[in-house]
Amino acid sequence: MNGELRIVDDVAAAFAREVVAAFLERPGEEFDIALSGGETARACYERLAAEGGHAIDWLAVNVFWGDERCVPPDDPDSNELLARQALLERVGAANAVYPMRCEESLDAYQLRLGEVGRLDVVHLGLGPDGHTASLFPGSAALDADDCLLVTFNEDPSGRNKHRRMTLTYAGIARARLALFTVAGEAKRAAMEAVYAGEDLPAGRVKAERVLWLVDRDAAPRALLQPH
Repeated sequence: MNGELRIVDDVAAAFAREVVAAFLERPGEEFDIALSGGETARACYERLAAEGGHAIDWLAVNVFWGDERCVPPDDPDSNELLARQALLERVGAANAVYPMRCEESLDAYQLRLGEVGRLDVVHLGLGPDGHTASLFPGSAALDADDCLLVTFNEDPSGRNKHRRMTLTYAGIARARLALFTVAGEAKRAAMEAVYAGEDLPAGRVKAERVLWLVDRDAAPRALLQPH
């Protein structure tokens, strides 16, 4: 697998610490982060708002998304809505917020990402099928051209509904830190497969640094055995 796997007791707390550290160590004046979706992400953002509020100058933070469902921004399935409720509304104004909107052209988001150059953090999760962001097994986006930083995608299996907008591998690879958070026994099979080097979308992710924060319920059993 790519990157470092760290087993932690509290994924959300570890996430908050890593984001605060990345902010404090950022090379520029501003801090660019791409957010995720799902219940693990919600817990992470609530903890970051609670514990990172004083350490992070949110007026220096530019917020992007790693993927988004093609739904209205107030839809319960919207990653934007989740992030606003769990994080942005709790910390006050960020410097800039760039939600993914499927009705806008890909070129607009591509241009925004191109202007940034490097994202400081891209937050990623892991689906039970091994997907991350909206890069699903067998989907067209897995083979997106390296010049594309963002694309539309769908899950060929039909298990994940809604058309999506997502960062490509090339878009994620521009991150200084690709930060995975994986929690719960339902994710263990996928985590074990990634750890074993099976060809799943999440296992293909590359960045300057890739860090997996995994709780004991999701951790590969081989790493939990006493030595």
